[in-house]
Amino acid sequence: MCGIVGIVGKDEVAPRLLEALRRLEYRGYDSAGLATLVNGHIERRRAEGKLGNLATVLEREGLAGTTGIGHTRWATHGAPVERNAHPHATTRVAVVHNGIFENYAELRAELEAEGAVFETETDTETFCRLVDHLLAGGLEPEEAAAAALKRVHGAFAVALIFAGRPELMICARQGAPLAVGFGEGEMFVGSDALALAPLTRRIAYLEEGDHAILDCGSARFFDVDGEEVEREIRTTAVSGAATGKGNYRHYMEKELHEHPAVLGDTLRQYLDPKTLEVRLPRLPFDPARVPRLTVSACGSAFLAGQVGRYWIERLARIPVDADVASELRYRDPPLSEGGAAILVSQSGETADTMAALKLLRERGQKVLSVVNVPESSMARESDATVLTVAGPEVGVASTKAFTAQLAVLACLAIGMGRARRELSTLDEGRLTQALLTLPHNAALVLEKDAQIRELAAEVAKARDVLFLGRGPMFPIAMEGALKLKEISYIHAEGYAAGEMKHGPIALIDSAVPVISLCPSGPLFEKTLSNLQEAAARGGRIMAFTDAAGAPALRRFAEAVIELPEVEPIAQPILHAIPVQLLAYHVAVLKGTDVDQPRNLAKSVTVE
Repeated sequence: MCGIVGIVGKDEVAPRLLEALRRLEYRGYDSAGLATLVNGHIERRRAEGKLGNLATVLEREGLAGTTGIGHTRWATHGAPVERNAHPHATTRVAVVHNGIFENYAELRAELEAEGAVFETETDTETFCRLVDHLLAGGLEPEEAAAAALKRVHGAFAVALIFAGRPELMICARQGAPLAVGFGEGEMFVGSDALALAPLTRRIAYLEEGDHAILDCGSARFFDVDGEEVEREIRTTAVSGAATGKGNYRHYMEKELHEHPAVLGDTLRQYLDPKTLEVRLPRLPFDPARVPRLTVSACGSAFLAGQVGRYWIERLARIPVDADVASELRYRDPPLSEGGAAILVSQSGETADTMAALKLLRERGQKVLSVVNVPESSMARESDATVLTVAGPEVGVASTKAFTAQLAVLACLAIGMGRARRELSTLDEGRLTQALLTLPHNAALVLEKDAQIRELAAEVAKARDVLFLGRGPMFPIAMEGALKLKEISYIHAEGYAAGEMKHGPIALIDSAVPVISLCPSGPLFEKTLSNLQEAAARGGRIMAFTDAAGAPALRRFAEAVIELPEVEPIAQPILHAIPVQLLAYHVAVLKGTDVDQPRNLAKSVTVE
């Protein structure tokens, strides 16, 4: 959600802090700021809106100092205005914070009773003034930070600097990610390795409840009980060169065009093209014996999980429950003894999915996570991990990570089907071969860009759009609607095509595009019938299909775009690409902020 950076360095840090914040823009934000120590005193520069506004402030009012912290804020408590922007500071301490302090109101009342005067509505200021109060009482910074951390509840990550202590930074995490970077005679703090990639690739991750004390050349780590501990320093695979736009206008456009490579890289991890076998890593449960699976995630990752549910039930004959992570923990479902769960996340830091992980493990379920970030909290805390190989995804709307998740889930479904002897060797080979054609076929879909742009010109005129699909194409219809809502701000809904006549058909008129995902196969005729019902009521039918399905659709559809004809297991992955590309072109035509749509964050680390 929010982004944190910090440097205890040798040279002026403001330019480097600003650049690190740019690498955290993908997380979503609505204000930003820096604080440094200048001649031992805390100086701040903050701005509402984009980082360009903060850069303008820094050009007008320079900021010296070799120790500093920076922040991009996504508003939770208090409006997204400059006075609520981080860092929050007193004359003694400055703080940046990601997450929520759940007991801030109680602490604020306590501090106000002691005479503290608050300037903002934020929970972060409460923590800042709590530390300041402890400093005023005579505690050293290390003692004051540790004492304050014991008083606050919630999910958070923080970094603090102190007046008169340019060699010192303190950071901590509880339920939100934070990394410490090791440089040559300087140290770094960041919300993720991507922020620190140009600065260092030597990273240590704080574990739950940890805090760390940094100086110019080292870090000391302390666990939740205050005991000094060792934390492994890793060399991260994240590259500082991985996030440029290249020749593309937007990160999302670049990432859309990375679908073929990402699918190839991901599938090569799990498929043997010579033997046409699936080679899965060791799973934390026995697929042949597991009685039931739970799939959970948020946003597009949940939609990938829903497609995975279709595949696992069809190919492996394992019953699967699918729950949005934010609902799973509160629905409190009965879970099968010996059961297991598959969690899906791009960042591996999503707060709701992490909460679901904790619940599932407490209930004795083995947890397998599908994640894109091997150093993430979810990867570290799961029983086992299957990695997507999507690389950094900067655009807030998930694209290549979504198809990589689908590819992994397809491999899992085939592998579990073989383990349960529901699939023969011939079945495995046929399905594996179908997946191996995806990189080439994804490239062919991207060649339809001009046709999809023409379709986007019509969709951009609409106020409401319906997406329809059946079977595994139903979650892809919801993905198309989600993408359109996220980045173009057009109201869109995805429905199971057979459900249209049970209510949504009332919305159909000549102003409502009906976008169908309608590949040939066992469900084609049923979907075709549903579309004809919509066309009879004036609906504008726009269909994605293949060569076998196109003739029947062209009899009544306004637009038909042919995709490569593939096996059913590959159809949802392939159809995800054009609906994402359609949303992109609609958003560009409408002039919205494609990479950073309003009110959204890439990694939602608050509940």
